[in-house]
Amino acid sequence: MNSTPHSKSTVKARKPSTKTVSQTPGSVSAAPPTVDLSPRTPGLPRGIGRIPVVKVEPVIEGGIYAAKAVVGESFPVTARVFREGHDALGATVVLTAPDGRTISTPMPQIWPHGLDIYQAWVAPDAEGAWTFRVEAWSNPWATWHHNAEVKVPAGIDLELVRLEGEDLLTRTIAYIGATHPEDAAMLASYAAAFSPSSPAEALQDLLDSSNFNALITKYPIREFVTPTADFPLWVDREQALFSSWYEFFPRSQGAYQLPDGTWVSGTFDTAAERLEAVAAMGFDVIYLPPIHPIGTQFRKGKNNTLTPEPGDPGSPWAIGNAEGGHDAIHPDLGDFDSFARFVAKAHSVGLEVALDFALQASPDHPWVTDHPAWFTTRIDGTIAYAENPPKKYQDIYPLNFDRDPQGIYHECLRLIEFWVDKGVTIFRVDNPHTKPVQFWEWLLTKMRERHPEVLFLAEAFTRPEMMHSLGKVGFQQSYTYFTWRTEKWEIEEYLNQLSQEMAPFYRPNFFVNTPDINPLYLQDGCQAGFAIRAILAATTSPTWGVYSGFELFEHAPVPGREEYLNSEKYEYRPRDYSSEPNLNELITLLNQVRRDHRALQRLRTIKFHGTSNEKVMAFSKTDQADRILVVITLDPITGQDAEIYLDRGALGVGDDAPVVVRDLLTGKQWTWGSQAFVSLYPAQPAHILVVVD
Repeated sequence: MNSTPHSKSTVKARKPSTKTVSQTPGSVSAAPPTVDLSPRTPGLPRGIGRIPVVKVEPVIEGGIYAAKAVVGESFPVTARVFREGHDALGATVVLTAPDGRTISTPMPQIWPHGLDIYQAWVAPDAEGAWTFRVEAWSNPWATWHHNAEVKVPAGIDLELVRLEGEDLLTRTIAYIGATHPEDAAMLASYAAAFSPSSPAEALQDLLDSSNFNALITKYPIREFVTPTADFPLWVDREQALFSSWYEFFPRSQGAYQLPDGTWVSGTFDTAAERLEAVAAMGFDVIYLPPIHPIGTQFRKGKNNTLTPEPGDPGSPWAIGNAEGGHDAIHPDLGDFDSFARFVAKAHSVGLEVALDFALQASPDHPWVTDHPAWFTTRIDGTIAYAENPPKKYQDIYPLNFDRDPQGIYHECLRLIEFWVDKGVTIFRVDNPHTKPVQFWEWLLTKMRERHPEVLFLAEAFTRPEMMHSLGKVGFQQSYTYFTWRTEKWEIEEYLNQLSQEMAPFYRPNFFVNTPDINPLYLQDGCQAGFAIRAILAATTSPTWGVYSGFELFEHAPVPGREEYLNSEKYEYRPRDYSSEPNLNELITLLNQVRRDHRALQRLRTIKFHGTSNEKVMAFSKTDQADRILVVITLDPITGQDAEIYLDRGALGVGDDAPVVVRDLLTGKQWTWGSQAFVSLYPAQPAHILVVVD
């Protein structure tokens, strides 16, 4: 074994296997599909190396899928490292960038030490496909230092201690002399302590020297270096983790009614008039529902009725008619020139355009005629429409991905690239959990290869394993259960899951409402409730979203349902966004605070602090020197008092130091100890506090 510092060996890895899609009965394709679904990541190491390294994290499904980070985001790499006997060991995490650069970071052992846990927080500095590995190694300097600390005070084996130390010193100086001459000279100045004629006190002084200890820690001799396999890490641009979304229907913005009751649709040009106000509120993503032609067969009327009135616009998710499908624009909205003007205006005010990608068709979609094999034919000869019993969606035909995967896969890729060419950089994918995960793995892999800047949000409210798997195969963001988490215990439990075990593969987007979901918590219209949910979403998750109308406290429900009465999905809903009361000022302030404080742009550092009241929650988020503490009531009706028990370690504050905090909502400042009293009420339901040095 090479025993010089920073040496390394290799571990062989298995070759990835190759998977193919088998032809299923009923497909009209004569040849087997050729969609390449083979894994694109290294294999796994075999067995235990010289220095065992196990339970490496974050490793997704054994390294089949890449863990996630964004540029500049710190995340923990953890491993269990141990060895036989009592000799000391060390561990290092090595990141390899897309250009081949390596970044090595020491992994200190963390509490509890008896579990052999080593961890380091690392931050990639460029986008693209990275890898990381953990290297374990025998640490002769640490072994010598430990033995010397025991033997020197007792006067045991002093000659041997000197000889062993001198040998390590000589080897270290020889290794670093050419590259770090000043440090080598400093180490050489300690050589006298190893002389046979030096007193034991000289050795003891050496052991107590912080400078000497810092140098032998900085330049360890690494023996028996044992690397793991290189595990994949995909690094996205910052927007994949941190963004603020605003959703609205272009057809409603600028829509108006004629004297005879007929509606005139808004257009991309009238919708563009709303963009400056959206940007002024601090949003950076404008999200549009489908903008394509809408089917006429089985068109839904107001409130999802099966009997539309003349002029009812129908659901934008019932895509396609004689005027085109997913690569066409609804003529009421304009044409591709007007869409280009909308995109250009959005970009000019700092907004990215996100477009809904709904893989389904109305009965009038050109696919139904041109590609009948893409749909499921029932035993009675009819095409199956979408159902979620007892709900029926007669205006929507789902795609059957098993009948012609080659054709469907490549058509979907074509559509995505079609809209990317039109300036769309983000896609909110409708109901991805109703399509094969294998398909998304293929599509998202292709997009990473061709357009790594494009981001995908999974709109999936379903079972955890499906939601997790969509994140693992490449979705950059995901909808969550936030809507249904309203009690303190369940909010804390869920955020701990999202920020810890789920963080390497699942990035949450906390939408406070959607066109499909009118949360029960908001259905009484209590304005404080809207403020509480906005503050929670904006401060707990790096990415949050608002569907228009939320800021105006829209809340009227379909009785007994989590749906909006007079839903915009089925009718025009123009709004006066300056009408009172509204949440415009609070939302603007929240987005400004998020932009100003990097701690709120991160997820993994959230820590919960104790409170004396189950209606009051306290949590902190940190990023280096930026430390934010949020105290919020979950009760929108009644004032709540609480004692807050601060976790000083989470805030990076010494045991005896005062905790000086300034409220970013009001500007007030307080000096706290380890405990503080707060009083919150509907007009002031939260403090967003920055810890002042």
